[in-house]
Amino acid sequence: MPDTALPTEAIEGPAAALAALRALAAQEGVLPPGRRQDLLRALAALLLRRADAIAVALDADYGGRCIEETLLAEVKLVVDAARHSAARLHRWAKPRRAGVPFPFWPARAAIEPVPKGVIGIMAPWNYPLQLALLPAVDAVAAGNRVVLKPAEATPRTAALLAELLAEAWGQDIARVIPGGPDVAAAFAAQPWDHLVFTGGTETGRKVMQAAAANLVPLTLELGGKCPALVLPGADLAEAARAILAGKAINAGQTCIAPDTVLLVGHAPAEFAAACRASGIGLPDTVVVNDRQAARLDALCAGAALTPLAAPGAGRHRALALAEAPPGHPLHQDEIFGPVLAMQPLPDLAAAIAWIAARPRPLAIYLFGATWREEAQVAAATRSGALVSGRCVEYAAFPALPFGGTGASGFGRRNGEAGFLEFSLLRARVTHGRWSLSRLLDPPRTERSRKLIRQVLTLGS
Repeated sequence: MPDTALPTEAIEGPAAALAALRALAAQEGVLPPGRRQDLLRALAALLLRRADAIAVALDADYGGRCIEETLLAEVKLVVDAARHSAARLHRWAKPRRAGVPFPFWPARAAIEPVPKGVIGIMAPWNYPLQLALLPAVDAVAAGNRVVLKPAEATPRTAALLAELLAEAWGQDIARVIPGGPDVAAAFAAQPWDHLVFTGGTETGRKVMQAAAANLVPLTLELGGKCPALVLPGADLAEAARAILAGKAINAGQTCIAPDTVLLVGHAPAEFAAACRASGIGLPDTVVVNDRQAARLDALCAGAALTPLAAPGAGRHRALALAEAPPGHPLHQDEIFGPVLAMQPLPDLAAAIAWIAARPRPLAIYLFGATWREEAQVAAATRSGALVSGRCVEYAAFPALPFGGTGASGFGRRNGEAGFLEFSLLRARVTHGRWSLSRLLDPPRTERSRKLIRQVLTLGS
């Protein structure tokens, strides 16, 4: 597919797209829940019909992207999310009654979720369809319109994304704006009703700074060093297989991939032997481009690497275990590739201290933890998720809120959490003609002043 196969509206730029969708929203009003359901179901059905084309586009953009990974992580994840929200959004959209204090009776109060308006979404290259469409599903479920800025590193997928949204939702619901860094900077600077960015932490800071000028609320999904704690009670063979299975997905180019294995009560040589015995060595997907391959090489310079298989051609890298001296960048920077750092530690307290010394991660993975150890980690750390027994797979649970904390981001997407993220919770109150609170209205008499002091003590 030509890289230029984009809707003509896309060349107008983010400001024009935002203005057009705002005008449509003002003209047509709030999208009723029934139409939102139809839109989500139409997207799910179209993604299933075009699954092979999606796999072809991503394979071409990467120069080697595993078809099965694309079908599961890019297609099925979004289909499941769209169906999950379509089946529940009527319930989520209903106003919820709220309590009214006695002095204001007989007033009625409710909490009403209303759409925020037009949502801007900036998607990355590592899952260019999934990470564009998952927040879009949440936004449309909440009744919003969306403008997407896909990653310039995956142009064929960006073109296909524009084609898919034009067919499933139409230009009155969604627009796609392609382009490079200049377009991204202009996109982040628009006065969106909410802005979503998925990508690196440093770029996230720049996006946040740009959004601040217009006081735009943000959802940031960033990165971090997601640790995998292998504790003394772990079956080393099972832990190694689970960690490598999570790391091999998309060649480790996943924000929630295990980054560093914290070995408590196990020697690196023992873990390495278990990894070799797993048979997981050469990922089915390549490092996305030469720039990322060079970044990975520079990050690993000076570290001892143990490849788990022979490398493939070009950017087809084998999974490798890494050991590095204290202070090495591998211990500080997110790896985001098919390299797994190992760090032996004397006990659980040292592992918790290792985590606490770094920015809060999206996920912490546990292997061999007793319920006491798991509770200890949960109480002493902060992360977007705490998962025992496997890696990465929790992101496919459409009912779970997904997001980070601190340097790994903030805000939540998926399911009801995503619906609420893109909704304004508006207070709705209807007062009766009279209530006890009217006695407190000015002009105040000595009696009303005494009554105010009595009200202060009620319930104490």
